[in-house]
Amino acid sequence: MTKSLKSLWARFLFQGRGVLPTKRLLVCFTLLSIALILISIWETSWEFLIAINILVIIASLFDLLFSPKKKELSFKRIAPAEMERGIAYQVQFEINNASPYSLSFQLIDGVPQSFIQQFPLKGNISKHTTTHTGYEVIAPVRGEYEIDKIYFRYSSPLGLWEKQITIEQSQAVKVIPDLTETKQYLENAQKFLLYEGVKIRKQQSGVGEFAKIRTYVVGDDPRNINWRQTAKLREVMTNEYEPEHGKHVTLLIDCGRMMGAELKKGNRLEKSLEAAITVAAAALQKGDYVSVLAFSKDVKVFIPAAKGMAHLQTILQAIYNIDVDAVESNYAAVLHYLETMQKKRSFILLFSDVRTFLHEENALIYLKRIRQRHLFLMIGIEDVTLQRRIQMEPENVQMAMVKSIAQQQMLIKKKEKVKWEKQGLQMIEAREERLATAAVSSYIDIMNRNLL
Repeated sequence: MTKSLKSLWARFLFQGRGVLPTKRLLVCFTLLSIALILISIWETSWEFLIAINILVIIASLFDLLFSPKKKELSFKRIAPAEMERGIAYQVQFEINNASPYSLSFQLIDGVPQSFIQQFPLKGNISKHTTTHTGYEVIAPVRGEYEIDKIYFRYSSPLGLWEKQITIEQSQAVKVIPDLTETKQYLENAQKFLLYEGVKIRKQQSGVGEFAKIRTYVVGDDPRNINWRQTAKLREVMTNEYEPEHGKHVTLLIDCGRMMGAELKKGNRLEKSLEAAITVAAAALQKGDYVSVLAFSKDVKVFIPAAKGMAHLQTILQAIYNIDVDAVESNYAAVLHYLETMQKKRSFILLFSDVRTFLHEENALIYLKRIRQRHLFLMIGIEDVTLQRRIQMEPENVQMAMVKSIAQQQMLIKKKEKVKWEKQGLQMIEAREERLATAAVSSYIDIMNRNLL
């Protein structure tokens, strides 16, 4: 296809600039052609028929005089700078028609192909008015995108010809992980953890940081009664303690090949990112220090420890666009790097695939050294397919073989887990929809038990 043909084809595909006939004109021209064919039966000259067609086409072009010029139209896109993955957002357009003619329009926004939307937008704009229109968009893939063009077609009230223009209007959009669970935790931490059976409770009697003095209620430890305030206020008052602040929490996020396994919504890396951000929000809200390390074959991102809710935005901006790498994760190298970077005692929470990690004998050497200074916990996503194969009824020989192999795989994994747990390296698995809750529950439980 030549360059000129490609340009012409692009215009018909709602790109670039140009003038296009509408369906109304094509229908009118078809009816005229039928009428002229019938007239030609009575030996009408070809010159007359050709002249009629030319006159009709020229007359239809006067329709273009009653449509606005490009200079008389202005556009403004109002879109969010950040979108959460899988969440619907509204993108609005402000269209100003400064011409003395009304118009009908179709609009397509130049969003990336991965975005889910419904185009074209259709509507009418009266003369000398400004109208607003919009569409709903869902971004299923994280990353940074550029929306650079607006494709606009419009016609006069007669609607015989359409003008097509392309407006250059660039806007950057970041698609970040889904923060629904993080927001739920920040709104009501206890309600977020209730269905997991975990309660955010205070420390043992007199252990932890002093929080406040409050009125004594039934069930409080009598040893915590503040007798000075009780005498002063003539009301029984008690001291309240909470876990000490300023602990260090290190989040390790595996971006290796096995983290690309697809789940019901997204993949393992997507759920691990959402869970890690929720844990980070919980720790930062409690006043702890949080550092994050994302890795595959090598370290991809390392965010040094800091505290305060403002640090959550730093973490989010650093890891929102990390992807799965088509390589095996090098646990030994990453743990060696962590050993050199994290000198203070911390709670290390690793998001990875348990089954893959169990076969990494090299990592065990480094983990034994890390365990002497840090508290280590690994959390992964439960293999639902394996569980389904174990629970199915063996109705024939083939199904019985599949079930036996699945049971064998489960026994091997349990055996390996026992070996690692004897070294003091704890591992848990959770269903994908409860990964964030299980991770936050583990953090809360460790802080409640004052293990750090």
